[in-house]
Amino acid sequence: MSSKISKGKIGEAAAIDFLKQKGHEILDVNYRRERKEIDIISLDGRILVFTEVKTRSNFDFGYPEEAVDSLKQEHIKSVAEIFLLENEQYQQVRFDIISVLLNHNIVVEIVHWEGAFY
Repeated sequence: MSSKISKGKIGEAAAIDFLKQKGHEILDVNYRRERKEIDIISLDGRILVFTEVKTRSNFDFGYPEEAVDSLKQEHIKSVAEIFLLENEQYQQVRFDIISVLLNHNIVVEIVHWEGAFY
């Protein structure tokens, strides 16, 4: 497994655990449609949350959350729209970002940006 994939998987697993600890019910992980993906779909109470996870081992290319640019946000929103068409029971939605910082594949920081974009 490549280092990039490994770090991404470590970050996603940490983000899932983090959301569970916050009381989220995880509905889906790596939900794919039209060659696009949402990392985590969860329920925070009655709010459906679409979460993008970004993992880095340093800040050489900026903070992890900065990688969720407007194009990436549009991709996430288009996949979210498909999910909502397939699951019409959800009325409230939110788009979050979780940034994970690793040091030698150990999580040293998790930052959760609730309502990061709309």
